[in-house]
Amino acid sequence: MPDSDKPAIWVFDSQCVLCDAGVNYTLKHEKSPSITFVALQSPQGQQLIRDNGLDPKNPSTFLFIENGIALQASDAVIALSRHLNGPAKLGAIGRIIPKPLRDCAYNLIARNRYRIFGRKQMCTLPTADNKHRFIL
Repeated sequence: MPDSDKPAIWVFDSQCVLCDAGVNYTLKHEKSPSITFVALQSPQGQQLIRDNGLDPKNPSTFLFIENGIALQASDAVIALSRHLNGPAKLGAIGRIIPKPLRDCAYNLIARNRYRIFGRKQMCTLPTADNKHRFIL
């Protein structure tokens, strides 16, 4: 059963440069500060990954949990984009592309994210203003 009283949760790879850039973009362009960010590498992130049938040692996607429903791959990107202003809000029109095609594109990027964008040894630490929104 959907739960609209809970904030949206983004389980992100805190070592991925692309994911880190996405989190920073979201913090700047969010319609309202309503998303909680959970590092995949944290105990809570690991549990959320396991609870949703993903391998915590080799996750192939990020999770975006909205209204109590866990979304993955391109569905997660589309859901996230609905929370944003700026150019990224156009990601919501991705739903007109057939899911197998958009997931194929998503998976190609996800599998190669470290090679293309790089990998960080440590995640970016939140600022004092947004620290309450992160579980690292």
